[in-house]
Amino acid sequence: MGCGVLAKPDGQGDLTVRGDPDHPANRGRLCSKGTALGETVGHEDRLLHPMIGGARTDWDTALGHVADRFRETIARHGPHSVAFYVSGQMTTEDYYVANKLMKGFIGSANIDTNSRLCMASTVAGHKRAFGTDTVPGTYEDLELADLVVLTGSNLAWCHPVLHQRIAAAKAARPGMRVVVIDPRRTATCDIADLHLPLAAGSDVALFNALLARIDARGARDTRFARHLDGMEEALAAAHAEDVSVTGLSAAQIDAFCDMWIGTEKVVTVFSQGVNQSSAGTDKVGAIINCHLATGRIGRPGMGPFSVTGQPNAMGGREVGGLANTLACHLDIENPAHRAAVQGFWAAPAMPDRPGLKAVDMFRAVERSDIKAIWIICTNPAVSMPEADRVRDAIAGCDFVAVSDITASTDTARLAHVLLPAAGWGERDGTVTNSDRTISRQRKLLDAPGEARPDWAILAEVGRRMGWAAAFDWETPAEVLREYAALSGIAGRFGRDFDISASPISTPPLTTRLPRSAGRSRRRSKAGAFSVTGGSSPRPGGAGSPFTPRHPRRSSRPSIRFRLNTGRIRDQWHTMTRSGRSARLNRHMGEPFLEIHPEDARALGLAPASLAELRGQGARAVLRVLVSERARRGEVFAPIHWSGETAPTGRIDAVVGPHVDPHSGQPEAKAAAVSVAPFAAKWFGFAVSTALPAPKADYWARARSEQGWRLELAGAETPEDWEAEARALFGLPEARLTRVSDSARGIERLAFHEDGRLVAALFVSPRPVAVSREHLASLLGGEGAQALSGRPGADMPDPGPVLCACLGVGVNTILSAIESGAALSVEAIGAALGAGTNCGSCRPEIAALLANARMREAAE
Repeated sequence: MGCGVLAKPDGQGDLTVRGDPDHPANRGRLCSKGTALGETVGHEDRLLHPMIGGARTDWDTALGHVADRFRETIARHGPHSVAFYVSGQMTTEDYYVANKLMKGFIGSANIDTNSRLCMASTVAGHKRAFGTDTVPGTYEDLELADLVVLTGSNLAWCHPVLHQRIAAAKAARPGMRVVVIDPRRTATCDIADLHLPLAAGSDVALFNALLARIDARGARDTRFARHLDGMEEALAAAHAEDVSVTGLSAAQIDAFCDMWIGTEKVVTVFSQGVNQSSAGTDKVGAIINCHLATGRIGRPGMGPFSVTGQPNAMGGREVGGLANTLACHLDIENPAHRAAVQGFWAAPAMPDRPGLKAVDMFRAVERSDIKAIWIICTNPAVSMPEADRVRDAIAGCDFVAVSDITASTDTARLAHVLLPAAGWGERDGTVTNSDRTISRQRKLLDAPGEARPDWAILAEVGRRMGWAAAFDWETPAEVLREYAALSGIAGRFGRDFDISASPISTPPLTTRLPRSAGRSRRRSKAGAFSVTGGSSPRPGGAGSPFTPRHPRRSSRPSIRFRLNTGRIRDQWHTMTRSGRSARLNRHMGEPFLEIHPEDARALGLAPASLAELRGQGARAVLRVLVSERARRGEVFAPIHWSGETAPTGRIDAVVGPHVDPHSGQPEAKAAAVSVAPFAAKWFGFAVSTALPAPKADYWARARSEQGWRLELAGAETPEDWEAEARALFGLPEARLTRVSDSARGIERLAFHEDGRLVAALFVSPRPVAVSREHLASLLGGEGAQALSGRPGADMPDPGPVLCACLGVGVNTILSAIESGAALSVEAIGAALGAGTNCGSCRPEIAALLANARMREAAE
């Protein structure tokens, strides 16, 4: 979202955080992750000093070593033997320096970003339609629209603030309607007037059907049509589409088409469910075509709109962070563009072709074609498809440098050189959000130890490689001024990214793009897209429809399930930051597999048991979540867990490397997997004040307020549970209290030091049924009732946390419902606070209310 945050150090090492009411992205709102930002800035596990080969060193030695290894590799094997893999969590200044160093001075385009995994199909779709990566919408459009279509986007969990803006607009204008297109029934459906549970991957067929109806009903905008090239071909493909592949009924398709065609002010919002596909660019194109055909683009309250997956994914796109682009939306394969950038940089060499995109980059690492790689602010050993293969490729690379805030990631553990980077709140810079609003990030904390901003680390390596004048900046503002000047050159080429006239170095900074000097603006209200030549780079035209087709897949392999991966409400990426917050771990503390009840029954998977997935020669073990939200034959798993938090939960290990041929974006929503029960002989739950060291076949570790929570399971039962527990907790001498029932396979062990409960382990042949919140709260106290596993009669059990923002548990909400004190979502919010901050838990509260009413009706 790019939310504005007002943060202040609290003097205890944390921050007080609230939303900025004046920021246009969030207007004071924050989601659960934003609310918990202050809990993620501690120094535990921070990388404080440079390291070479696992040993501490100084910056001079570390930077000299990085520069020498890259220079030597280039001298021996050429510029294409090295690569940078960077991140949408970097600032624009970081991105600019990395891009300039690789493309302008090393002379290779082998720099790609983890935004390749989330937004590359949108970039390719925009370029095919508009000639450049132009964004034709803004957040305000969603509030001005009369119809909002959300496709491939669980907005309520992944962009909660934007979801609440739509919900508020809908409440203010009851005639506003929302359609959700998603194979799963997600929390976003709570505000939907229509949910279309289409077959996974069939988005192109659905929007082609809509385009054909637009044509058949005479709903095309003939005035707008003269600005378009290729519409007839697109229409022919649309009319030939087989809409039955969507799995939707004729009535559902009719309802959607009637609603869309009959509403002028319509915005179609799309995200990872569209982009993360081997047909992602065609999906984006099919959506854009419908808006181009009707002229519903570039005006307030209408247009296709992509919401990004990272805080600076858009900034990375603009600055040329992708392997196939140059800065400021210039084209790497355009000789005039290359010459202009090379001249501006006074660069010795410029690549004349795109570099390796993410999947191909790590394949080249595996083949030793890339012999030195620098990974910055990202964790590809977890997040890339075929994650095990990528991990092994990095481990086998001749030279790996990693810049990060911690040494405790799957990727950092593979590095030859570790460089401590400044984190959020410790650096100045800018980021650009989904609707191209640039915001300034201010430093409010001193970076711990010797950590430095990424731009400064990159610039120093550039100087040490022999290009001192080109990388001679002292502040990020100087970097931004250079970037802005380059954007003026892009403006002269007709690109709509031109911030050369913006007040970019005068705080406070929040500005929406483009701000081209001397360009006409044809949009009357919120927005940045001209439909009649103002910002479209196509001569005399607004866009070029193209002919997307639903992919005709070959026969599916004899693997039963289609795996969809995605995010959960309170975690982000591989949890390097969000996993530090105890409150964000209380809602869903371990990786899970969401599966339809009939499929679970057929496989013998009981709720809360464990399932084993196999695919790509790898495996994952996940907790079973039986839910009718999933379609039959399709399963869902979250992406967040790593080797640090749940080794068998690394779900991208079973996801294949299939990519969109136009964008290079991997398919993350359609992995073919087998699913079977994991034959656990025992299940365990543990709490500990110190970091536990599990060795079980399955484990998932999460922070709690006083320490750690741990879920465990094993295929073989240990012979000595006391020895096992002491090794797990590292407590060889602690006083033990124990309850055993060997006949039932139950063990309960509690450990005390100096009269304080420091650890407890509960073991059962079935998933352990104890009050997890209660046990976690006993750590550090006397813990007299620990072995009971539940609070006493005089202590209410709040149950699992449902509202992470305010820490409200399920049982607390149920008690309010059952007492009659709160019988609506609003009443629960008024009584308990649940759902009143980011609102992303409101659908779950509504589900509790509905279940309570069903039970009451049945009685």
